[in-house]
Parts: sequence; C-alpha cells; structure tokens
Amino acid sequence: MTSFGQRVRAAFASHGQLCVGIDPHAHLLSEWGMDATPGAARDFGLRVVEAAAGRVGVVKPQVSFFERYGAAGFIALETVMAAARDAGLLVIADAKRGDIGTTMDAYAEAWLTPGSPLEADALTVSPYLGVGALEGTFALAERHGKGVFVLAATSNPDARALQGARTTDGATVAAEVVREVSERNAGTTPTGEWASLGFVIGGTVDWTDAGLQPFSPVAPILGPGFGHQGAEPTHLRDRFGVLSEAVIASESRSILSAGPDGIAARIAERAGLYTAAAAG
Repeated sequence: MTSFGQRVRAAFASHGQLCVGIDPHAHLLSEWGMDATPGAARDFGLRVVEAAAGRVGVVKPQVSFFERYGAAGFIALETVMAAARDAGLLVIADAKRGDIGTTMDAYAEAWLTPGSPLEADALTVSPYLGVGALEGTFALAERHGKGVFVLAATSNPDARALQGARTTDGATVAAEVVREVSERNAGTTPTGEWASLGFVIGGTVDWTDAGLQPFSPVAPILGPGFGHQGAEPTHLRDRFGVLSEAVIASESRSILSAGPDGIAARIAERAGLYTAAAAG
C-alpha cells in the first residue's frame, strides 16, 4: 500500500502543486446561474471535478458548503467526492474535525475508512483539544494509506493570537503542534519518504512571526491563502523555503470565479504558473 505522503509526491510529479477548492458558495452558485440547492451544489462540484481531472492532482471540497443543506447536501458531497476519486484525483475533505476519544475516532472512521460513503484521501483536523486526542485518527489514517492535515498556522488573521501564543518553553502554539506531529512522523515514516500526517500552514503566513522552522521528515503542507487571499506561485519559495516542494497550494475563488465555461482554462493557467515557479 502506497502511503498518502508518497501519493501526494506522485501527484505533484504528474500535475504540479495546485489544489482546486470545491466551494459552492451561494454567491458563486448565483454567478454560475444556479440556485442555492443541494442539487446545484452537486452539479457545481461535478463541473469542477470534470475541469480539474487531468490538469491537477488534488481537489479540496469545503464540507460546510454541502453540510448546510443537511442530508441532501451530504449526498451531494458523497457524489462529488466519489467522482473525483474515480477521476484519479486526491480528495482532501476540508472538515476541520476535532474532538476527544471515541467521538474523534468516529469522525475519522466516517472520512478515512475505505468504502465509507464519505471516503476521502485526507481530512483536515483541529488539534486544539490536544494533539494526543488525534492519535486514533492518525493510526486509522496510517492503516488505510490516508492523510491527515493538522491545523498549525492558518491564513486567517483571527488565528494569530491563539496560534502565536507562547507555551511555557517559549515555543508558539503553532510550532508546538508541528513539533508533536513531526515527532510522531519520525517514528513511522521510512527514510526518504514523505510523511502522511501533514499541516495546514497558510500561504500568507510569515514563518518567523508564527515561530515556525523547517521540520523533518518532510510532510505535505496544505497551503490555503493562494489566489484570492493574495499569495502567488512566486511566493512559494519565499514563504516556505526548503519545504516549498511539499506545499499543496490551494486556490478556490480565484479559479471558481471563472465560471462553468472558463474554469478549465483558468485551472490550466494557474497550474502552469506553479509548475514554472517550481522549475525556476
């Protein structure tokens, strides 16, 4: 079984580092000529999958924009994720789940168990009930070749006070999260491979301000903040340094705003910019 970290690496080699968000905002549905319904969210998602397949290696459905429709929304999400995985895309479920004990284990089973209706290739999780509370999720992901992205230093300004707060040993909360997960990765990742437990670190984050340093072993970094929020492909090396090759650069509105007729060309254009940045 190929690990998630190695599958990300392979996806990059084939299609570059761009990840396309699948975010059926009400205003985007309207711009696409659709009503805000679960059926429209499904059709929107399927159009994005169709445009992304063969042009990028990763998509990231934002779960909340499906969840708001209740059961019908989850059915729409299941359809979109299954179509994406059938198309050979890696699917990151952006659900940001976080809890303790069997509750967190149940979330993990829902999103990371092969054959589950909501099966994804990776899940975003919150560590703010303690990184140790995610141990069951980490173990399940590793058993099934899945990935986990732990929130560390996110791109929203509201997070800076919490994530930049100092622990008793002087490290920032963000750095402590990275340290704890990296220690676990070090014990489970074969030499030379990428780990499967990654991090969410925004493309607009200043690593010095966040107290972050390069970590080992290399693990995928889900980088929101590219495109609409201001980070560009040319910022990859400046912001992420020696770990820039491991960044999944996530763009949503900057691509989705091209509309149903323009999205394929926009994806190809943006994907090309990341390839050029990596080569340069």
